[in-house]
Amino acid sequence: MTTAPVPNPILVVGSLNADLVIRTERIPGPGETVHGHDFTTMPGGKSANQAAAAGNLGARVTMIGAVGNDAHGTMLLRSLTAKGVDISGIHKFEDTPTGVAIITVEESGQNNIVIDAGTNGLIWPNTIVENRKLFEGVSVVCLCLEIPEVAVKAAAEEGQRHDATVILNLSPYAEVSPELIAATDIILVNEHECAQFLGGTAVPPPDAPNDAWLPVLDAFVEIGIPQAVITLGSDGSVVLDSTAEEKVHRIPARKVVAVDTTGTGDAFFGAFAFRIAQGDLIQTAAKYASVTASIAATRHGAQPSYPTAKEVAAIIAEDVALQPSEDA
Repeated sequence: MTTAPVPNPILVVGSLNADLVIRTERIPGPGETVHGHDFTTMPGGKSANQAAAAGNLGARVTMIGAVGNDAHGTMLLRSLTAKGVDISGIHKFEDTPTGVAIITVEESGQNNIVIDAGTNGLIWPNTIVENRKLFEGVSVVCLCLEIPEVAVKAAAEEGQRHDATVILNLSPYAEVSPELIAATDIILVNEHECAQFLGGTAVPPPDAPNDAWLPVLDAFVEIGIPQAVITLGSDGSVVLDSTAEEKVHRIPARKVVAVDTTGTGDAFFGAFAFRIAQGDLIQTAAKYASVTASIAATRHGAQPSYPTAKEVAAIIAEDVALQPSEDA
């Protein structure tokens, strides 16, 4: 009997939010009021979502973060525990509420999000120092920008000291320090964040040939980022790898009927980290992540939508079976 490989440890440092979700026919314009329906409160936060996505796929995941001593915090801790995430690095504050995200989802599946940091704003470099033991034996450190940048930098540098692969999701977009960039191995951005980060370097249109992405790769390398993944929504993603012979890889998106895109980017990130921890090449990890995110888009909510490894494997097998053979 063959035993599945044990995933190498993943450490996620960052945010936990309660998602307050309301659905509506369309997102209102400035000063406009529209009717909504099906209001729900769900576990969320970019980092918690990423940890949940990886944990649901079978990874051994630990999270460093903070919640309040309130119902939202309790919900978030229960959700992560149910996904197999080690919550020993999550601190509970008595006098500050858990972070929240107000999310409007329209019928097309697109969303609009406003966040209040709450306890996420209390994560500082001393939090990283206090949890330094959790970095031991870690293969991948996952970071985003929903906590103070100084804490993100401290976590990246701690991950670097422990020879972990540091993956930075530059979201929500903000200017970051050269020290954080220097401690980052792989950056994950969407096309808008990519354009903001690189400034004068134009991001090619989705139908551009692979060579059009080489100036983007050069710009990342000049800044100090050897590998990058740029997600393009329904147009898939692009993997840029200065360490490989083939430096540009296009990953097509699976065509699905999206019902809610909330947290699909986090599903991509969590699945990507899972496969990087397993030793996959960056383009192989991105293909797996693309399938994972496509499944999440067909379900409501963020963490409740994330698939298991068995579900992802079934879709990959189905897609392979549908491909025409070379003899056809």
